[in-house]
Amino acid sequence: MSARDSILGKIRATMGSPASNDDRRKAVLERLADTPTGIIPGRAKLPKAEQVELFCEMAEQFGATLARVSTYGEVAGEVSGYLRARNLPAAIRMGADERLKKAGWETEKNLELRYGLSDGGDLAGVSHATAGIAETGTVAMMSGQDNPTTINFLPEHHIVVIKAADIKGDMESVWAMVRKKQGKGEMPRALNLITGPSRSGDIEQTILLGAHGPRALHVIVVE
Repeated sequence: MSARDSILGKIRATMGSPASNDDRRKAVLERLADTPTGIIPGRAKLPKAEQVELFCEMAEQFGATLARVSTYGEVAGEVSGYLRARNLPAAIRMGADERLKKAGWETEKNLELRYGLSDGGDLAGVSHATAGIAETGTVAMMSGQDNPTTINFLPEHHIVVIKAADIKGDMESVWAMVRKKQGKGEMPRALNLITGPSRSGDIEQTILLGAHGPRALHVIVVE
């Protein structure tokens, strides 16, 4: 036995740790599974329908605009309407998300679809959120080819589609959802939490939109 093994053995004996690696792994997994959760605000424990309503209310409170549609097939029309209402070019940037492919783009003949990473030259980008947090009106965005992170931050107008069923009451529930959905070794490199459009009050405490990202956030909730 090496000096290292001897020292570690004495430490394990003092701590009462099991000798085998399998037993230690089991103890760690049990400890992680039984980790106590923090305090969850009461408003995050609302019934599902009320969670969706709270999400919409909070998203608008923090400066996002919001629309609600019944199916994915109505998303393209809502996106085109958003662009027309703001006199923006009929062009959007988006990733390879399978849900966005069902958004009815074929009905909008004049809308130019650009795919892949944004290089900063796009005025509008469309992403699909992984989840929403009702208590703060926040959208959670997983990085990856399906929804490139560059679209979250580079276009001036960020349009986010979210399924109502993916709106959770609190942030802790979103993390649990992501861990369960992705699994060990499959977690995204980044999970961006976005609440309203980019803003800063650094200069004379005057709020400036678009300081570090999109100046406008439009959320489309698919019922």
